[in-house]
Amino acid sequence: MFNKVLIANRGEIALRVQRACRELGLQTVAVYSEADANARYVRLADEALCIGPAAPGRSYLNHAAILFAAHVSGAEAIHPGYGFLSESADFADAIERAGLTFIGPTSDSIRTMGDKVAAKRAMRAAGVPCVPGPDSGLPDDPLAIMAIAEEIGFPVIVKAAGGGGGRGMRVVRAAGQLLEAVNVTREEARRAFGKPELYVEKFLEHPRHVEIQVLCDTHGNALWLGSRDCSLQRRHQKVLEEAPAPGIDAELIRRVGERCVEACRQIGYRGAGTFEFLYEDGRFCFIEMNTRLQVEHPVTEMTSGIDIVREQIRIAQGHALSVSQRDIRASGHALECRINAEDPFSFLPCPGTVGVWEVPGGNGVRVDSHVSSGSVVPPYYDSLIAKVITHGATRDEALTRMRVALSELRVEGIRTNVSLHRSVLDDGGFRAGGVDIHHLERWLAEREQA
Repeated sequence: MFNKVLIANRGEIALRVQRACRELGLQTVAVYSEADANARYVRLADEALCIGPAAPGRSYLNHAAILFAAHVSGAEAIHPGYGFLSESADFADAIERAGLTFIGPTSDSIRTMGDKVAAKRAMRAAGVPCVPGPDSGLPDDPLAIMAIAEEIGFPVIVKAAGGGGGRGMRVVRAAGQLLEAVNVTREEARRAFGKPELYVEKFLEHPRHVEIQVLCDTHGNALWLGSRDCSLQRRHQKVLEEAPAPGIDAELIRRVGERCVEACRQIGYRGAGTFEFLYEDGRFCFIEMNTRLQVEHPVTEMTSGIDIVREQIRIAQGHALSVSQRDIRASGHALECRINAEDPFSFLPCPGTVGVWEVPGGNGVRVDSHVSSGSVVPPYYDSLIAKVITHGATRDEALTRMRVALSELRVEGIRTNVSLHRSVLDDGGFRAGGVDIHHLERWLAEREQA
């Protein structure tokens, strides 16, 4: 049990976690960089401590500063939010060694699932369907590398075992390109992730990105909370998400969800997590597991009725899950638009001071944001400033509510990507549902040429 939680993050997720803590009667400690001194979540916390200058490496990624803040404030648990240190096994270890509670999975689970080769091996053992390809790293021998790729069949994709965020991967369409791609990707992986290990698997040409959300306690209970479709992406970065994934057979999703839950039991997983799949031609293929809270968790909360952040905290306190699988019923449809401080079509960040901030409301509308009029959007961090979420009895109703919500959203002083979202909602392919992960980039290219 614990009564005071330090939130090792910033922005909208810091406020989201803070609210869940307050609902549970827990005190909160906000840590902030000098650039975030006047942030709303800092003002609303029970205590707030500056942990360093604006640079993330000297503040939000500084293990020692965060642990010292926990010690000084008397916090007994740390919630990492998403991004920053949320998937750092070393940080989770350090928290446990300090006698504190990490609100997340064990460091062993983070390490296993953070290594894409180890994760694939664990998922295959649990019967989770995976992308075709061996669950072992690539050897050094060029002939052996070539033999593996030819057995899979071109095109293949070479990936860094410790990669993420769209980095450390190369598509190879012919044998003559393979060895150069391996050499370049290996060096990129060594520089970016500190480990050169690679693996190779089949490259799927037109997949969708579909996720399964899970929650697991320490009493042997595990749930899956339905599906999400996160296919609307640019350069592997998500722009808009929805739940459930449209047009996929519910029975197929149920079978995959049950395999995910079984995998969690086999690896002793605890807390919230997300299984990410590529879906093509009626088949699910596992690609990775995110051992943390996802940016897009609200669409699952809206359709399942489960407060995922609240359950995360309760699990860390040692409580059993408050619901069982038979209680989970997907209700209606939800959409989430990520509102970023950036040019809507060049995607260049646009930091600055928000002059006017008016958010939408009404039935089925939710806005998760730390921003208000006068807020400063600093240039040092991710450009996400809000998430607009709508829920309806049907996908069409959720889409209609999103159009109305975005028409009401008024932001002045900085540029945002709201006009991009408005345009996407009117795109015929997206309205029909089930677009693949390349749809947005194709749409942007066609718009530029028009």
